[in-house]
Amino acid sequence: MGLSRQAHYQGQRRHAQRTQKAQAVVQWVRDWRLRQPRLGTRKLHHLLQEPLAQAGIKLGRDALFDVLRNAGLLVPARRAYHKTTDSHHRFRRHPNLLKAGEGRVSATASEQVWVADITYLPTADQFVYLSLVTDAYSRKIVGWHVHDSLRTEPAAQALKMALRTRQSDQRLVHHSDRGIQYCSSYYQAIHRRHGLQCSMTDGYDCYQNALAERVNGILKSELLLQRPADLEQARRMVRESVQIYNHERPHCSLKMQTPDAVHRASLAGICRPKSSSKVSTYLGRVNAAGLRACERRWPSRPCPPGRHRSASSTSRTPDEWP
Repeated sequence: MGLSRQAHYQGQRRHAQRTQKAQAVVQWVRDWRLRQPRLGTRKLHHLLQEPLAQAGIKLGRDALFDVLRNAGLLVPARRAYHKTTDSHHRFRRHPNLLKAGEGRVSATASEQVWVADITYLPTADQFVYLSLVTDAYSRKIVGWHVHDSLRTEPAAQALKMALRTRQSDQRLVHHSDRGIQYCSSYYQAIHRRHGLQCSMTDGYDCYQNALAERVNGILKSELLLQRPADLEQARRMVRESVQIYNHERPHCSLKMQTPDAVHRASLAGICRPKSSSKVSTYLGRVNAAGLRACERRWPSRPCPPGRHRSASSTSRTPDEWP
C-alpha cells in the first residue's frame, strides 16, 4: 500500500484521537441543547470556547460544522405561515420613522426604539397568539403576552408589561406593522398617555419590521418546539423561553452577549446620573423648606445641622436639642 508500519499505526492513533475529541464535543453540544434544542453552530462554537480550552482541544467553526454534520446534529430550517395582520381598516396609519432617508430614527441605546409584532402558536385544540415588544438596541424582549384572540385589549398587554419595566424617560418610538390592533384607538391612547411616538410599516413588506419578525422566529424555531396543550401551558412555555432568550442565548449581532446584559449596560449610563440628580434636587428642597420653618419659629437662634423639620412636626424647643 506504500505505507510503512509506523505510518499505519500513527494514522490509526490520530483517527482515534479525533474520534475521542469529536465524542466529547458532541456530548457538550447535547448538554447545551437540553435547554436550547435548536441552538445554532456559530453560537455553540462561542459557548464551547472555555471547555475546549480546558480540554486542550483546538476546534474551529468550520470543523465544528463537520463534527455536527457527521453526528446528525445540524439544525434543519423550518418554514410555516399563518396570517395575523389585518391592515384593511378605517384607522390612521402612521409613517415609517425607521425607513432609510432624511429624519430616520435609529437606536443608539436601550429604550429608544421598541418593535412589536403578533405571531401565532398552535396548541392541541386551536391557535393562540403571542404579542411581543422587543428593544431594538439590546434585542431584549421587554413585553409579552399570550392570548386566545386577535382583539386589541389582549394584544396591548405586552406593551403594558414593557411600560411597567421602563427605566428612562428618553424619546421612545414604537414601531409595528399596520395591523388593526396597533392602529386602534385603544392602542394609540396608550401611546399618548406615555408619550410614545408611533411608527409603522408603509406597506406589506415584512422586511420593514424585520427585527420583530426575527425574534418571533427565534422563539418558535429554537425554543418553543413542543406543542402546548392549552392556553395556560402555552403561557408557561413562553415565560421560560423568554427567560432563556433574554438571559442565556448569545446574539451574533451583540458580539455574542445576551440581550439582558446589553440592556442593563446601556441603561446604566443613562438612568444613574438622572436618578442621582433627582435625589439631590429633592434633598435640597427638603433642606431649604426645613431651614425656613426653623427660622420662622425661632428667628433669633440658628437651626442646628440635620435638624430641619417642619414647624408643625417639631415638638421640642431649641433648649431640648441634644
